[in-house]
Amino acid sequence: MLDTEPDLSTRLFSHIDFTHGAVAAVSGGSDSTALLLLLKHHFDRTGSSAKLLAVTIDHGLRQGSAAEAQAVAKLCAERGIAHRTLTWTGRKPSTGLPAAAREARYHLLAEAARAEGIGLIVTGHTADDQAETVLMRHARDRELADLAGRGLAGMAPATLYDWREWVVRPLLGTRRSALRDFLRREHVGWAEDPTNIDEAFERPRVRAALAGESAGHVENTLRLAGQAAVERGQLGASAADLIRRFASQPSTGLIRLDPALLIADDQAAIYALRILLATAGGAAFLPDQARSAALFGRLKAGFLCATLSRTVVDFRRAGLFLRREARGLPPAATAVDNTIWDGRRHITLNDMSGALLIAPLGAAAARRLAIDDGETPASLMRAALAAEPTLLQAFENLGLPQGEPRLPVFAARPVVSPFARFLPSFDLAPARAVAELIGASPLPASPLGGHSAD
Repeated sequence: MLDTEPDLSTRLFSHIDFTHGAVAAVSGGSDSTALLLLLKHHFDRTGSSAKLLAVTIDHGLRQGSAAEAQAVAKLCAERGIAHRTLTWTGRKPSTGLPAAAREARYHLLAEAARAEGIGLIVTGHTADDQAETVLMRHARDRELADLAGRGLAGMAPATLYDWREWVVRPLLGTRRSALRDFLRREHVGWAEDPTNIDEAFERPRVRAALAGESAGHVENTLRLAGQAAVERGQLGASAADLIRRFASQPSTGLIRLDPALLIADDQAAIYALRILLATAGGAAFLPDQARSAALFGRLKAGFLCATLSRTVVDFRRAGLFLRREARGLPPAATAVDNTIWDGRRHITLNDMSGALLIAPLGAAAARRLAIDDGETPASLMRAALAAEPTLLQAFENLGLPQGEPRLPVFAARPVVSPFARFLPSFDLAPARAVAELIGASPLPASPLGGHSAD
C-alpha cells in the first residue's frame, strides 16, 4: 500500500546517507514544501550537524515566480533553514520548453550542491508524479516489449547526475494529498503553479486524466512500475555479468566481444550490446530495441560489418569489434576544459596557457602509429584511434609519439555515454561494468543504504 500519511519518524529518510548534507529542491509547491519541512524535522530529530540547503529555481517563465521564491525564502528564514534562489537566465527555447527547463533546473541544483561541497540533491517527487510519468511513457513508447519495459519502471529512487551528484526521491511512495494534509497540520501554505493545469503540456493532461480515476487505478499503475523496476534491475545485472565475461578493450576506443556472447540469453545479451553500442558511439540514448535485436540476429548468422548508433560493428574471425564510425566526428575546435567531447571523452586541460585546437586524430596520422599487440588486427586499432581526440598544435609541434598518442597537455577520460548525464539507480550494475571495461571514472557510492544494483 502507498503511504497515506507522511511518517515523521525516521522511516522516510533513515535509508539515506545525509553525512555530507543535502540540497532540497523547493519550488514553493505543496510537494517540495512538505519535503523541506520533513527533512528539517529529520535533521533536528537525529541531531545531524550536516547542512540542509533549500534551493529554489526561478525559471523566469511566468509572472509570480519571483514572489514564490521570496515566499520560500521567508519560510526558510522562519524555520532556520539556509536558502538560495537561482535564476535560469538566457534565451528560452520556443519548443521543448519543459525538457529544457528540467535540464536547467538540474544543472543549477548541481552547481549549488558543488559550491557547498554537497553531493546529494533531494526532490519532492511523489507517488502521483510517478504514476503520471509511467502513463506518459506508456503513451509515448508503443514498443513496450523493450526488454523489461525500461520506461515503465518510472523514476528511480536515486539518479546520478553528471556522474557526480545523486538526486534522491524519498517521497515516491507518498501521495500528494497526504503531503498537503501534513502542511495543513503544520499551518503552512503553498503556491499553486498555473502551468500544472495548463493542458497545452503533456503532464497536466495526464494529471487531469488521473484525477478522474480511482485510487486503485493509481495503485495499479505504481504496482506495474514497481514490477518493471525489479525486472529492469535483474536485466541490468544479467547484462553486467555478460559484459564482464565477454567484453574487453584491446586498445583505446576499441571494444572486443567474445562471439560466445551470441549464444547467451538473448534479452540480456541484446541489452548489453545496446549499452556498448551507445558507449562506443558516444550516444546519449540506447539504440532502438527492434534494430538492435535485428542486428543481433544477423550477428548470430555469421560475419558482417554494419553500423548502428554511430558505431561500426565488425564481426570477423578475431572477434566481434565495436568502434566509433569515422562519419560525423567533431570538427577541429578550441579545446575547453571540463567538457565532454563527441559524447565519449571527458576533456581535462593541463595547460591553460593558450588556445588549443582539439580534433580527431584522423586516419592519416593513425596509419603512422606503431601498433601491434599480436592478437587484434592493427587496422582495427588504427581505425579506432583515428576517432580519438588530439590537440592539433601539440601533435604537430611535439612530433609523432610512439604507440597511442599520450600528450601531456590534456587528458581524455572515457565516459559511459548513455548514462553520463542521468544514471538511474536501476542501471547501476551495467553502468559500473562498462565503466570498469573502458576505464571511466568510478561511480560515487550510492547514498541509499542497502541499495545496490549488484
